[in-house]
Formats: sequence, structure tokens, C-alpha cells
Amino acid sequence: MKEFFQGLPDGWTIYVWMVAGGLIILAAMIGIRWAHKNEQFDEDIKYLVFDEKDRDKMDPEEFAKAQAVNKRQEERRVEVLKEKEAQRREAANKRNHA
Repeated sequence: MKEFFQGLPDGWTIYVWMVAGGLIILAAMIGIRWAHKNEQFDEDIKYLVFDEKDRDKMDPEEFAKAQAVNKRQEERRVEVLKEKEAQRREAANKRNHA
């Protein structure tokens, strides 16, 4: 194995680094696409960790915002679950009719 690497022409390692860099960039792009598709770029996401027990630790305006964000997130969760269920039903109907 050592002879194989020594037999390669000078400068071959740059190609290994270029391929590794390209794969890292590709993985980052896939991660960003996934995050965007799954609504992960929400500035109010920091409020989702708070609940009713945190009322005394927060300003009244901040607590109200946290409650509103939690409510909106729960409503969106119900919508997403309904959409997924509809997609499952549609896929099952296609399989049954095919």
C-alpha cells in the first residue's frame, strides 16, 4: 500500500481535499434544503421551550409572545399531521386502484 501512494505523481492529495470539500458543501446544501422544507428557520423557535411554569421568569410581553408562538406551532403541527394523513390516504388509494 505504501508503494502505491509513493508511486502517485506529486500533487494528488489536492484532489482528495477537493472531493472532500465538495462533499461537505453538498451535505450543507442538503441540510439547508431540509431545514427550509421543514420550517426550521423560524426566529420565534426560541419561545417553544417555555411553558406555563416559566411565567414568573419572563416579562409579561415576552410570556404572551411565547404563549402565542406555542399556540401557532401547535396549530401548524395539526395542519401538517392532517396533510401527511391525506398524502398517506392518497398513496393507499393509488396502490389499491393500480
